[in-house]
Amino acid sequence: MASNATVQCLPPMKATSNGVFQGDNPLDYALPLAILQICLVIALTRLLAYLLRPLRQPRVIAEIIGGVLLGPSALGRSHKYLHAVFPPRSLTVLDTLANLGLIFFLFLVGLELDPKSLGRTGKKALSIALAGITLPFVLGIGTSFALRATVSPGVNGAPFLVFMGVALSITAFPVLARILAELKLLTTDVGQMAMSAAAVNDVAAWILLALAIALSGSGNSPFISLWVFLCGCGFVLCCVFVMPPIFNWMVRRCPEGEPVNEMYVCATLASVLAAGFVTDAIGIHALFGAFVLGVLVPKEGPFAGALVEKVEDIVSGLFLPLYFVSSGLKTNVASIHGLQSWGLLVLVIFTACFGKMVGTIVVSCLCKVPFREALALGFLMNTKGLVELIVLNIGKDRGVLNDQTFAIMVLMALFTTFITTPLVMAVYTPAKEMGKAEYKHKTIQRKNPSTQLRIMACFHSTRNIPSLINLVEASRGTGKKEGLCVYAMHLMELSERSSAILMVHKAKRNGLPFWNKGQDSDSNQIVVAFEAFRSLSKVSIRPMTAISPMSSIHEDICTSANRKRAAMIVLPFHKQQRLDGQLETSRADLRFVNRRVLEHAPCSVGILVDRGLGGSTHISASNVDSVITVLFFGGHDDHEALAYGARMAEHPGVSLVVVRFIVHPKVVGESVKLDINDNTNASTESEDEAILAEFKQKIPTDNSIKYEERVVSNAAETAEVAREHSRCNLFLVGRMPEGQLVAALNKKTECPELGPVGNLLTSPDFSTTATVLVVQQYRRVLSLYSLASLKEEEQSTEVDDD
Repeated sequence: MASNATVQCLPPMKATSNGVFQGDNPLDYALPLAILQICLVIALTRLLAYLLRPLRQPRVIAEIIGGVLLGPSALGRSHKYLHAVFPPRSLTVLDTLANLGLIFFLFLVGLELDPKSLGRTGKKALSIALAGITLPFVLGIGTSFALRATVSPGVNGAPFLVFMGVALSITAFPVLARILAELKLLTTDVGQMAMSAAAVNDVAAWILLALAIALSGSGNSPFISLWVFLCGCGFVLCCVFVMPPIFNWMVRRCPEGEPVNEMYVCATLASVLAAGFVTDAIGIHALFGAFVLGVLVPKEGPFAGALVEKVEDIVSGLFLPLYFVSSGLKTNVASIHGLQSWGLLVLVIFTACFGKMVGTIVVSCLCKVPFREALALGFLMNTKGLVELIVLNIGKDRGVLNDQTFAIMVLMALFTTFITTPLVMAVYTPAKEMGKAEYKHKTIQRKNPSTQLRIMACFHSTRNIPSLINLVEASRGTGKKEGLCVYAMHLMELSERSSAILMVHKAKRNGLPFWNKGQDSDSNQIVVAFEAFRSLSKVSIRPMTAISPMSSIHEDICTSANRKRAAMIVLPFHKQQRLDGQLETSRADLRFVNRRVLEHAPCSVGILVDRGLGGSTHISASNVDSVITVLFFGGHDDHEALAYGARMAEHPGVSLVVVRFIVHPKVVGESVKLDINDNTNASTESEDEAILAEFKQKIPTDNSIKYEERVVSNAAETAEVAREHSRCNLFLVGRMPEGQLVAALNKKTECPELGPVGNLLTSPDFSTTATVLVVQQYRRVLSLYSLASLKEEEQSTEVDDD
């Protein structure tokens, strides 16, 4: 005992060194050491995330593993490394930075939880959430008795029981959203139900954790714990009544489309720290105050988005990884030794999985959810993550969990989250099942044109909206029995940023009618634009959201088009018009998306080269005065373009001009023909004649449709005829028309996805202000010529990237 009394404390670390040339070791000073620690953590976790990407694992898995590897379980076995990079004197600074990042991260998590959506949670999701909490919580309490009798003797009973129950019953809301987005389930019924249940679970877990912290106080009197809990409840009630009016005042002073005042952002972040100080002083934890304030910030308007943009990158990228290291330094897998300890690890994992899965699956089946979907829900609700680590670290810091129990629980969290993705993929793959579905009207060209036309219009920014709405206006026709139904799909890239979960709110009513302004409306400009158009027209417009990496978002587009039985997908071109009229690349990755959709689409596809169709605003039906030109060469794609043009011509404000190109008799056979046999060529020509004959019969006498035939000898004359119509508002052309003329046009082109005619109309040499819609008609098997052009595009894209 006397020797313990003579141990001297190491002096505190100074902030900065004088440099190596002055004889100082930077690792002996707090700032350079913290920089090294941050860089080391980021490099390792990003490398692990890259290696785990083929397994479609969320980044939190890589961060947990990285933290464990940097701790005493792996690299930390070298005492020289541990004392050099993570010396005991630096841990206070490390923990302070980690907890500071954690406070703001929990503020972001609160921002992602919408109390209004919780209030709208259906009975089914609520039942699933309660079952997913109750059974694991009870089993966690049961497991705690086994742990207390073996590896955790002498711990305080009540806090340990509650901590174990909370640790086993948690579902990590942010991690679940990431997994659902990666698996393309975010906008499905299963995904929506899982997110609703996880949100309820998250709130319940925080309440239970607050109770556990209150119980784990060092005071011997139970009245102290009660006082802590009551003060925490008082703090929440105070925030609920005081903060929303202040936040609403800030939101009202931040109009859409204008930058948010920096003073409001600074005041909000300062209030987050103040709330953290109050809850820490009460004796709960500083992160609770931040979480409560995040929940109370209004989700409508640009204010919440501005807060996320200001905070998330530095928090998620720099500070939060330190929390995983702080946790990893406390995790020593070597402390799990002996058959008994490994048996307890298996017991904890089995209990956690059994409680979550069985509770969720049984209640889901009782709620008449199909068994496979119930099974997927059970696996999804078993997701752990950062919230689990927070609970375990608080328990460790409070002395409720010892080293061995802590290591067992960290491995349990890692295992249960790791198995979620492969298990869900094994039992529930809706995209593949939907791919097999068949429906009748996959093209605009059909025997009965009075049937409902379904179009999926895709966009990735507000710049696409005016032209898209004016295209829809022209497409609605008149006198149709079943009318037009448009699914407006917002293409949103799933990034590595944690706030990607905010996109969940945009997917809440995926595929349902736009809500009325009198209800809880979204102030998003896109919603307002489509809502205004829907109220002025007879078109049914329904919002959709595709949330995926750009490398695989084409799967979402094709699957949704199949599910909604669309006849055409309209995609934005990857170039947009500059002020001087030329086209410049806005999103290079859209080329890849468009090519994939053209190759795999379950219906016809149109690529819209936007040059401001109808101007920058929506034109009302009574003011529409558009001239649409169809350039007809022949072939299936031109048949589709002609059918779409005929549909548009029914609008009273649209004039249609159809120009058919005929090869001059003197040059027939002189040009290089397409790689098709004569029988196919003959049958296509006969189809062309039959379709044109049917079209001519339906031409009305009011001159709203004009048909002309032009005899040309070469590509130059073809281009000259097209220039004669360059003053029109919209060109409608087939992507891969057939015939001798097209073969002359079909030289090496910059954008093969547009086809030869589309490239002619979008080339810098062709002066026009007309928007171009390039159409590909659905066929069960694309022609070899069409597929070859797509492969050519892929090769050209790779060359451009190089």
